[in-house]
Amino acid sequence: MPERVPITVTVNGRAYTRIVEPRLLLCDFLRHELRLTGTHVGCEHGVCGACTVLVDDQLARSCLMLAVQADGASVTTVEGLAPGPTSLHPIQQAFWDAHGLQCGFCTSGMLITTLALLQAEPHPTDAQIRAALSGNLCRCTGYQNIVKAVRLAAERLGANHAVTATPPTTTFTNATTNDAHAV
Repeated sequence: MPERVPITVTVNGRAYTRIVEPRLLLCDFLRHELRLTGTHVGCEHGVCGACTVLVDDQLARSCLMLAVQADGASVTTVEGLAPGPTSLHPIQQAFWDAHGLQCGFCTSGMLITTLALLQAEPHPTDAQIRAALSGNLCRCTGYQNIVKAVRLAAERLGANHAVTATPPTTTFTNATTNDAHAV
């Protein structure tokens, strides 16, 4: 059995230190170690986009990345989008309002990809939206309402609004577990 190694990863603004096997995938770290199950595992080949997260503000397929590669990095998952448990991020609200989801399996990857797109291009054309989402597969919607949802999110966020996830801004470290907690 490979020797386990310590890693510290900041996920959605919260620092986590764990000892993991070097072969552990980032998606499995998020889902099984941190219990953040919004990141879905579909194809396990980086093709479907369901496992898409941001690593240091860059899109990444968490099924193709080892957790040890994220040591010292900042990761944003779908759980990090909303400002609180009873409200939605404007991108999530746009997907809800425009019926840009059905079964929901692809939704977390679509939302994270949309976040990255709107950070880079606040007013994308339909062609830019389709190109950005081309790495995310959806078997339910036919993409029309997803494109509509991205367009709606862009309109709502506007040119002067910073398109960001909403991570906690203050943390403290629990001496027992060595985990940082948002306050």
